[in-house]
This record gives sequence, C-alpha cells and structure tokens, in this order.
Amino acid sequence: MITKKHWFFSLPYYLWLALFVVAPLVLIFYQSFQGLNGHFTVQNYVNFAESGVYLKMTFNSVWYAFLITVITLIISYPVAYIIAQFKSRDFWLALIIMPTWINLLLKTYAFIGILGENGSINNFLRFIGVGSHQLLFTDASFMLVAAYIELPFMILPIYNSIVAIRPSLINASLDLGASRWQTFRRVILPLTKNGVFAGIQAVFIPSLSLFMITRLIGGNRVITLGTAIEEHFLTTQNWGMGSTIGVVLVVAMLIVMLLTDDSGKGVHR
Repeated sequence: MITKKHWFFSLPYYLWLALFVVAPLVLIFYQSFQGLNGHFTVQNYVNFAESGVYLKMTFNSVWYAFLITVITLIISYPVAYIIAQFKSRDFWLALIIMPTWINLLLKTYAFIGILGENGSINNFLRFIGVGSHQLLFTDASFMLVAAYIELPFMILPIYNSIVAIRPSLINASLDLGASRWQTFRRVILPLTKNGVFAGIQAVFIPSLSLFMITRLIGGNRVITLGTAIEEHFLTTQNWGMGSTIGVVLVVAMLIVMLLTDDSGKGVHR
C-alpha cells in the first residue's frame, strides 16, 4: 500500500517521467501525423512503408546494431568474468567506467585522429613499411568506435550477474564431477542470462539510433535511421517525416525490450 509519505517522495520521479519521457513520446507521435502544410495526414507512414530507401535504412540500422551488440558481447563476457575473479575488481571496474565520463564527441574526434590518414595507426603502418590505408569512413571503423563506446554498458550488467552467483553453486558443480567447461555452460551461463539480456538492451537499443558517429566516423557510407532523423529535423525541416522515423525506432526498441525481457526467470541467490 502506497502511503502519502511514499507518494510525496515518488512525485519528482513521476514528474520527471511525465515531462521527459511521456511528453516527448506523445509529441513525436502527434508530429508524425503532420504534413509539411501542418495538416493531419498518414502519408508519412505510407511514404516510409513504400520507400525502398527508408526500408534499407531500417535494415542497416538493425544490422549495424546487431553487429555492434555481438562484438561487444564477445568482448564483454570474458572481460567481466575475469574481472569478477580479481581481488582488486573495483580498480578494474573503475578503469572500464572512466571512459564514460568523457564527452562522446571528444572520444569520436580522438578516434578520427587515430584512424585518419596521418593518424597513429597509419603512421605505424608506414613505419613498418606496409603503407597507409583508408581506415576512416569505413564500416569497420564505424563498428569499432561504436563498440568501444558501448562496451562498458555491456560489461557492467554481465559483471553484476556473475558476482551475484553464490560460490557454493560453482563448488557443488565441481565436487559432483563437472568439468570447468561444464560448470560454466550449465551453471554460470544460465545464471548470468539476465545480465546478458540487460547488456543487450543497453547496447542494441542506443545503437539503433546512432547518428553522430555515423557522420564523423562512417562518413556517407553508413546511413541509418538516426542519420535520417537528423537530416529531416535539421536540414530538410520535414519534422513530420523525422517524427515518423522516430516512432518506428521507438517501436523497434520496444520489440527488442520484449524479446530480451527475462525478468524473474533467473535465480542468482
């Protein structure tokens, strides 16, 4: 039962949700039915569904987000597992969290300096006689930078799920004759499934709407729905179409959340 005291302290939270979550979503949904002349229309959704360009952008957004998520997951699980075994785990966690304190734009420009024609990598390649290569403005450079930026958001939930496992469960598995691999596959991995799903949500959903990295690192080779939204709002001033794409992204994010929702199905303690 919610008392008056609890309601009073919960009020700022509900106000925040109403002003910065619900209201923007309602405005975007309303704006998506506005044409260039300001009249109500469903033509924006018709244009989106019938346009091969927008459908290709949708596929690219999902595909790149999927690849970024897979890359971060492959890197993050072993890293989180190893850190969980350390006694000085807080130190290593701090090293992982610290890059998130740096502005995203600064990190992106740092990678431009590293991957550019006269960047550190090409200077090293020229030094060893390999010669410089076009590293910037490629799909690989875009996924590299995006995966680096999203990495902490995959590591942390997986790490939390690993340290939540009772050591007695692992010891019991080993005592009953299971190998290290069998213990990992049948005990540790199932018990960390919630952390993996949380990490997938934390990485896949933001990766769907990337636009700044696609511009600065991917150049015009990487075109996603996030790039299209930026183009419609800032360049063509077609806010209705931009809002329509935003609604599509929100729906895609909700689908991902539903597919990766595993709350209440795992027992860690």
